Amino acid sequence: MRTLVVVPTYCEAETVEAIIERVLAAGPLLHVLIVDDNSPDGTGELAKSVAAKESRLFVLERPGKAGLGAAYIAGFEWALQRDYEVIVEMDADGSHQPEELPLLLTAVEAGAGLAVGTRWMPGGRVLNWPRRSKLISRAGTLYARLLLGSKLRDITSGFRAFRATTLYEVLRREISSHGYSFQIEMAWNVERSGAFIVEVPITFIERAHGNSKMSSRIVIEAIGRVTHWGITRRRTRVQANSLTADSR
Repeated sequence: MRTLVVVPTYCEAETVEAIIERVLAAGPLLHVLIVDDNSPDGTGELAKSVAAKESRLFVLERPGKAGLGAAYIAGFEWALQRDYEVIVEMDADGSHQPEELPLLLTAVEAGAGLAVGTRWMPGGRVLNWPRRSKLISRAGTLYARLLLGSKLRDITSGFRAFRATTLYEVLRREISSHGYSFQIEMAWNVERSGAFIVEVPITFIERAHGNSKMSSRIVIEAIGRVTHWGITRRRTRVQANSLTADSR
């Protein structure tokens, strides 16, 4: 299936070339879109120099840093406008392994609307990650599952493959998140749409170069949004049950 791998970048000059090379090596039908938010370290210019020699690489330049969610949505819309059948999201820092892309693509080709690369399932691994990061990720996933009624074991994963038809339907909803919670909102919307979701085990490796974009502000935003969605969900269910009871 014609596939585009969307890779947002901001100050990833140390890793972007290697990631591009590894993604393109993972399959002859894979194309890559670098979505760069005007990185001051020259990431965008570096990607463009590679794209000048590689027909399967494209670069989408944005005027400034506007958040992970906005970068992904820009990339998703770019892909849908060009009729890609599968759209993949992955990080540029080397934490996601391009060699595992076939695992996601096989799941989509077998019928999944969304394939999620999952760390927290049998076969999944996390290497070289600080204990604090593991705790935040596991706790965030558990909190989201409880409040949103999600069945996903890694709802915060950023390594995913969407069938184009599923992604199109999800983007018809308003996506309000920009940071860490963007991944949660997207996955939850797919779950609510009733699309078939498959989780596959992946190996997540802590970045060796550059700095993490994660911050306490991003984590707090995610907690706030998940709490709001969870409360709204509960109120909606209570109201629905009340209306059902009144009609009897």
